[in-house]
Amino acid sequence: MTMTLQVAYPVTEGTTFDYDYYFDTHMKMVEEHMGAHIAEAFASRGVSGPPGQPAPFHAIATMKFADQAALNEALGASGPVMADIPNFTNSEPQVMVGHIG
Repeated sequence: MTMTLQVAYPVTEGTTFDYDYYFDTHMKMVEEHMGAHIAEAFASRGVSGPPGQPAPFHAIATMKFADQAALNEALGASGPVMADIPNFTNSEPQVMVGHIG
């Protein structure tokens, strides 16, 4: 079964987010450490919520895996990626593992 991992960085009072670092450095770390196990990955920068509302998240990364085993391997290699989070945000990431229909 195809699995997904999503990491969302919520916008809350006082949170900061360095988009340049995230897209130019952090996402390259994801590729370096976890990429061998990822079938597809992308990240989107929050622009807005519903009409007239601010974005609820600074960014959301979505990674797709062939199966649970590939996801487990990627998670096992994610230590340096997770340790890098304070270098670009003070937002507490929300993580969701799912499967595609």
